[in-house]
Amino acid sequence: MDRIRVALIGAGQRGKDVYGNYGLKYPQNIEFIAVAEPNDLKRKEFCEKHNILPENEFKTWEELLTKDKFCDAVIIATPDNTHFQPASQALRKGYHILLEKPMSNNLAECIELGRLAEENNKVFMICHVLRYTPFYSTLKAIIEEGEIGDMMTIQHNENIGYFHFAHSFVRGNWRNSELSSPLILQKSCHDLDILLWLVGSNCTRITSFGELSYFKSERKPKEAGSRCLSCKIENECPYSAKKLYYKNIGGWPTTVITETQTVESIDKALEEGPYGRCVFECDNNVMDHQSTILEFENGVTVNFNLSAFTNKVHRTIKIMGTKGVIRGDDSMNEIEVQLFASNEKRVINPQVVAGGHGGGDTGIMGDFLSLIKSNKGKALTSAKASVESHIMAFAAEESRLNKTVVDMKDYYNKF
Repeated sequence: MDRIRVALIGAGQRGKDVYGNYGLKYPQNIEFIAVAEPNDLKRKEFCEKHNILPENEFKTWEELLTKDKFCDAVIIATPDNTHFQPASQALRKGYHILLEKPMSNNLAECIELGRLAEENNKVFMICHVLRYTPFYSTLKAIIEEGEIGDMMTIQHNENIGYFHFAHSFVRGNWRNSELSSPLILQKSCHDLDILLWLVGSNCTRITSFGELSYFKSERKPKEAGSRCLSCKIENECPYSAKKLYYKNIGGWPTTVITETQTVESIDKALEEGPYGRCVFECDNNVMDHQSTILEFENGVTVNFNLSAFTNKVHRTIKIMGTKGVIRGDDSMNEIEVQLFASNEKRVINPQVVAGGHGGGDTGIMGDFLSLIKSNKGKALTSAKASVESHIMAFAAEESRLNKTVVDMKDYYNKF
């Protein structure tokens, strides 16, 4: 098999700009031959870039999947609550699948996709891209080599970044869990997955605490306006839409708010669209900070924190073992190993790989295509494996809402 022939379902930022651009960069490995996307401008742009024939241009995934199987694989990058139906139907049609995370915002659907993955002899991967980064692969190797002895506990922080949170989780598509997913599922199933992988054991108990404390109407300054373009105190506000979008024309996150990247188009988007609203006057309900404690079968305990209130978008981790400690900062691409016996520190800078998520986007695409070509091997992020971290996310949210400790065995029995 030469190039893998792929249909894209969902030509948004991830579909068009991440997976689509991978195809432009590595045309010897992949050919996009079809697309399903309801937005006319995005669909046309994707078709032009990839020379897609008119008969393979669809407005909906239903139209695409009504046809008999006509390519090797589909990549599904639609909104969270629209993953299950196209994924299950594509699997039954015989396609290999790369599915954006989360698998679904419905736990029963996640479990069903895991079951379908076991029944069908196809590559079915979830985009938990962190497993494919040199940074986290290096952490995993150090742990497995036993250099720090037996792992005892982990402190892990997902620093979302104040501007990223305002864009995606206050004004943007993932602002309201009733419209998309709870924050810990949508944003942090990545982190729960990577923790599950690093610990190498199943979670037994979980408890979580979190609130929407800041981005709500009672926090709004008296002088603030309803929109940043007409706000009297916009210059003083770190969450100003003007500060974020005009300086990033042609790049993320400005490409999200309007298809046309001109000052005039951005003016219109901020005057009329959701991304120009005051952060204290949005219909958001997801937490802006959350702390989760996890216990695993092998005795390892984990403290996981996610927060909007950080300057950078990055992850930091501290892994504590019986013989030493590992500290890591993915934004600096730096891992420090310190052993107790010698007290010496060793600094590791993992290989740098091009692509988003620290090279994880490139890595997962390469593995997806390689597994299809070879028809053998096991994906790091198979749908079967990914179900576990999704269940953990739902359990954490139940714990937060009900103020309880969730026993995972009891939780599994519900489903």
